[in-house]
Amino acid sequence: MLEDHFGDEVAARYDEGCADMFAPEVLGATVDVLAEVAGDGAALEFAVGTGRVALPLAARGVPVSGIDLSTAMVTQLRAKDGADRIDVTIGDIATTRVGGSFTLVYLVYNTIGNLFTQDRQVACFANAAAHLEPGGCFVVEVNVPNVRRLPPGEDARVFAHAPGYVGYDRYTDLIAQQAVSHHFVIDGSDVHESRTPFRYVWPSELDLMAKLAGMSLRDRWAGWDRSPFTAESRSHVSVWEKVIP
Repeated sequence: MLEDHFGDEVAARYDEGCADMFAPEVLGATVDVLAEVAGDGAALEFAVGTGRVALPLAARGVPVSGIDLSTAMVTQLRAKDGADRIDVTIGDIATTRVGGSFTLVYLVYNTIGNLFTQDRQVACFANAAAHLEPGGCFVVEVNVPNVRRLPPGEDARVFAHAPGYVGYDRYTDLIAQQAVSHHFVIDGSDVHESRTPFRYVWPSELDLMAKLAGMSLRDRWAGWDRSPFTAESRSHVSVWEKVIP
């Protein structure tokens, strides 16, 4: 049975914890790209969560469906205006199928890493391809692994800090490419910690997963602003297109 790391407590604090991702300059650019890729077709969000991206994308007129393992996250989504536009299925993004076909499947904000093995990440790409129309696209947003910036002998790296919050990644298995994100949030006199295991993955490895699923790389940028991806980029937005037979 799959472990759900996004239960009631995490879900209740999720939007607050990633408030910077709701900034208009971030979310607007994200939705711009996704709406363009979807075109006149429908979109399917893997790990739809609280609807940060799905809701504004649907508001643009794109029909949006979603899959998510966490009922708690989907409950947060359902409490928001416009949620009735989103058809959500509870399930595993690596294996769960929904009806219909799509011009766009997308998976954002490093969530590919929540699939904790290479086999499950490969299955996710195959599942995306199975939902896509020929010529449709799978879009993934994910960090470039930070492991190369670790000082010798260290196994952890702070990735974010702000008043009342610290987040760091601890790399637990460099062979299996596994790590754990630790999030510390101060709430009054209490400190809350949540932990999320993830498997980090390299861009070239993702390209091979796409190839196995019958897709080829169409675009890769350093971010949603479509800035060039370079050896120094710390994240990427990649677009793979389903090959037309």
